[in-house]
Amino acid sequence: MPNELLLLVSLLVSFFGLIVFFRLAGRAGLYGWTVFVTISANIEVMVLIRAFGMEQTLGNTLFAASFLTTDILSEIYGKRASNRAVVIGIATNITFILLTMTWMLYTPSAQDWALPSIRTIFSNTPRMMLASLVAYAASQAHDVWAYHTWWKLTTKWFGDSRKCLWVRNNGSTLASQLINTVLFTLLAFWGTYGFATLSSIFWSSYLIFIITSLLDTPFVYLARWMYHTRMVRSGKRVAEADQDETAEEANGNGN
Repeated sequence: MPNELLLLVSLLVSFFGLIVFFRLAGRAGLYGWTVFVTISANIEVMVLIRAFGMEQTLGNTLFAASFLTTDILSEIYGKRASNRAVVIGIATNITFILLTMTWMLYTPSAQDWALPSIRTIFSNTPRMMLASLVAYAASQAHDVWAYHTWWKLTTKWFGDSRKCLWVRNNGSTLASQLINTVLFTLLAFWGTYGFATLSSIFWSSYLIFIITSLLDTPFVYLARWMYHTRMVRSGKRVAEADQDETAEEANGNGN
């Protein structure tokens, strides 16, 4: 199967998987998805492939799903909830770094076959994970801030907090993905690859992030629709749900 098709399948699985987690467990499902994506993406990103005529790392689609997660949390549950997901992602990164470093210290059994391969794969984990941690923390924090900044602006312009979801979704994610791509490419690969490969990794990664940012918008709308539909079915009118969200934001989300 071509790499391009595999990337598309991975993107769809990432986005629909997030929706399934949200459908099954609501806000807790989104937090759980954050943990899964953080660990999986930081393993995938060590693999370099060629697709669409460019060198690129795996993990881009999963990282895109992490931005979709915080945008859904922002849209439905508010700023505090999305910031909590960022903290969970950072804590997951740190924990995974510490655990993978301990794996290198074990003395394997004579019958062991796995540890040499694990050492080969994870010997660069501290640098990759630290680069990912810095890029993740900076870009996700910016994404949450930018999402709610755009939300304030569009509410002021149009007098309706529900309008222009696509503006706040894409306006926040595109800038945040640029921050993520610049920081991760430089911190993870500077000195490992030449300038041509670094440039290819950067542009291919950001191009994918532009596409995934545009493609994830329907999933934010879908998640919001699912949430309000569930509210209606549970006997709670959408207007009441909106009031609850506004109250939550006023009590600590700072929107």
